[in-house]
Amino acid sequence: MSKEPHQVLESIFAFPPNRETLGGTAYLIVENDGNILVDCPAWTDHTKLFMTEQGGVDWLVFTHRQGISSYARQIQETFSCQIAIQEQEAYLLPNLEVTSFSHEQILTPQCTLIWTPGFSPGSACLHYRSRGGVLFTGRHLLPNQQGQPVPLRTAKTFHWRRQVTSLQKLIEKFTPDTLNYICPGANTGFLRGKGVIEAAYESISHLDVAHLYQSEVGL
Repeated sequence: MSKEPHQVLESIFAFPPNRETLGGTAYLIVENDGNILVDCPAWTDHTKLFMTEQGGVDWLVFTHRQGISSYARQIQETFSCQIAIQEQEAYLLPNLEVTSFSHEQILTPQCTLIWTPGFSPGSACLHYRSRGGVLFTGRHLLPNQQGQPVPLRTAKTFHWRRQVTSLQKLIEKFTPDTLNYICPGANTGFLRGKGVIEAAYESISHLDVAHLYQSEVGL
């Protein structure tokens, strides 16, 4: 994995995994209606310069509680950006000005946050309508060793059955025409340099939801 932010799709950049967020991958969406930073990258002068060169940050959004770093305040103050987080995890950002949401939050005409509880109480995915539909899944769906998107049950999973229900919700919400790529929030090494999961809707629609409900260990 490159130590530099790198472009994974047109207008979408991935940052190197951040140790402070347990190896989480943050993304920057550069678009006309406002740049969106998905979770916290490592906060360095180089990172700050890169984001400034891309036009700054209008929204900082969190897909789950582990995506929050101790530099959230610095990011907001540096770029005067708004912060969006699902209401059940807004308490993790005391004394910061945040926009909390319940089920969905429209950020721009192209970007919508969707509550997908399970990995954490306020886990969320960000849907970007460009490029045939890109879903930033945080740790709700991650690539397995074959690079396929799956829900992974770990010691940090908040509620497994809710996570599976959230997967089913996404399958019902999207179609092959509205979900083309997944940008996962971790395990990006399993993508073997591709940077994104392709044929995303086909991949998640083939998951055996009934079996996952009964699973004790996930996939």
